[in-house]
Amino acid sequence: MQHYAGLANQPATEDRYVINGNFDNEWRFDLYTYNLNGAQTLIKSTQETSPAYAGIAKLIKAYNFALTTDFWGDIPYSKALQGLETLQPTFDKQEDIYKGATGIQSLFDLVREGMADLDKTSNTFTPGADDIVYKGNLAKWKKVGNMLLLKFANTISRRDPALATKVINEVLAKGANGSAAIDANADDFEIPFGTAVGNTNPFYSYNITNRPDDQMASTRFLDSLTALKDPRLPKYFTTTPNNTSATNTTAFGKFTGFENGNNATPPVRTNRSVYSTYVLGAGGQAPVRVLTNFQRAFILAESAISLKTAGDANKLFQEGIRRSMEKTGLTTAEIDAYFAANPGIVNLGGTDTHKINQIITQKWIAWVGNGYEAYNDYRRTGFPRLQPALNVTVTPNIPNRLLYPPAEVSANEKNIPAAVITDRVWWDVD
Repeated sequence: MQHYAGLANQPATEDRYVINGNFDNEWRFDLYTYNLNGAQTLIKSTQETSPAYAGIAKLIKAYNFALTTDFWGDIPYSKALQGLETLQPTFDKQEDIYKGATGIQSLFDLVREGMADLDKTSNTFTPGADDIVYKGNLAKWKKVGNMLLLKFANTISRRDPALATKVINEVLAKGANGSAAIDANADDFEIPFGTAVGNTNPFYSYNITNRPDDQMASTRFLDSLTALKDPRLPKYFTTTPNNTSATNTTAFGKFTGFENGNNATPPVRTNRSVYSTYVLGAGGQAPVRVLTNFQRAFILAESAISLKTAGDANKLFQEGIRRSMEKTGLTTAEIDAYFAANPGIVNLGGTDTHKINQIITQKWIAWVGNGYEAYNDYRRTGFPRLQPALNVTVTPNIPNRLLYPPAEVSANEKNIPAAVITDRVWWDVD
């Protein structure tokens, strides 16, 4: 999504869309073995005696299945997570995963079931300090559930606007402006990390500890923030004050980026703008932000325009910008000054299409550190107007999906649908 640019190793080739044979570890371990199988194991072991744990696990399961199908389209879903009983699960259609079908529970219903579990009182054990996100506050986990409903509805809104509208109205009926979902920055669903070796933020582990020469800021993203005079720029990236060839000179200092897909020799390490404390923390302790307050505001701003759901689109748009800026550490005075100086940027204008472009562009800026959400928005809407990387040979356009990883092809070839990176997933309407 051109927040960052690849300089070497996998980031350099993936920046030019060479992704065939990649993502084995993510599919096999991070998703199916750990996140999904872990959630399913927790559900089985706590459903009858401690349903609060089962409810949380169902929300985690729904999020990870959504992430998997958003990247790969049709995936093992209803027949997955059965251990030795089903070693070669069939692939369910993405439409059925989102909407449900005979024998297939929809992601929406999985979330609703999880939230219902959170309301049950027959708990032998309830979460506490073992809950690293909310310390056992089940009311906040219910906000996560409603946030997932908004997110999933937003994802399918172009393909099935009627269902998306119904689900968004379901959340709005629980509280104006989505207050039943995450409506405060302090309640954001984010994964905490520390500074100890082995417990640092994964961006820090990769970009600072293990592979400091592989990535740096994208010139394209720096150009966008420079044009918008955006005060989040120095919160996202480090400055390069001693680089006389800096690509971007702003009121916030000099920044040096690299063009996505460029074959040229990158600048020396000291002359590169890289992720700053917002993404990394001072020593690797920054959280990874998964579901956020600004996300809620931007989703409802978009749906107020495209689906005619309740809410003032402009106020929600401005709320999304403000909550994102606050998240980076900007003060109220700094944010107020930016709004006063840039009314054309912080107010929606023009056609509905132009307004959607404004919303998604600001959401793209806010999602630094979470390329998954930005990628979903880009595929759904075509915004922001990103150009393909340089020196691309695989496809002339930004890929529409990932390819099934080799481990799954080897172990479950008979069930895998044919796919190329130019294929659109079900909800991605051309």
